[in-house]
Amino acid sequence: MNTFTKRGEIAGPAGALSVAVDTTTDLPSRGLAVICHPHPLQGGTMDNKVVTTLARALVQRGWRVARFDYRGVRQSAGSWDEGRGEVDDALAVIAAHRIAGEPLVLGGFSFGGYVAAAAAARLPDTDKAYRMVLVAPSTLKHAAPPVAVETLLVHGEADDVVPLSASMDWARPQGLPVVVVPGAGHFFHGQLMILKALVLRHFAE
Repeated sequence: MNTFTKRGEIAGPAGALSVAVDTTTDLPSRGLAVICHPHPLQGGTMDNKVVTTLARALVQRGWRVARFDYRGVRQSAGSWDEGRGEVDDALAVIAAHRIAGEPLVLGGFSFGGYVAAAAAARLPDTDKAYRMVLVAPSTLKHAAPPVAVETLLVHGEADDVVPLSASMDWARPQGLPVVVVPGAGHFFHGQLMILKALVLRHFAE
């Protein structure tokens, strides 16, 4: 598959945001996917391996994928806003890259899972995300809102950053299934291909 990445900037709420758009010329676009990266104060960027694994899987399924650095990360303007402004950043990326009416996927890893869920909750009811994919979302330290039951929620059994029990406690009242990868830690070291396969299967039509 021929894929390519275009990097640039958009105008964000706190200044310019660095964005990378991954796409392919081999398939017609199914719509836009926006992937949110892990905690910026712990080294999270849009080039995180879990984020790029999600992006590659979605591109393989025909989605145009936008990854971005939150405010204050690398070349993005602004500074850390404790999760509030970072959700605004995600909404700005959606607004800048989404063609009116096209299907939308929102995804995120760790802190980015919280950002994706919070951004989805702020979209108009008539314009909700088509589907979501959350990997080890930060549900213990952040008050992530409920998500649609069609959401793919993946968590590692041996996660020592966000305990599996946190995802279970968050998902249980929603009746949301949790896909547990046996033995996987928070960053899915050595098991990224399993994660990619789960996303490919979920987004198969």
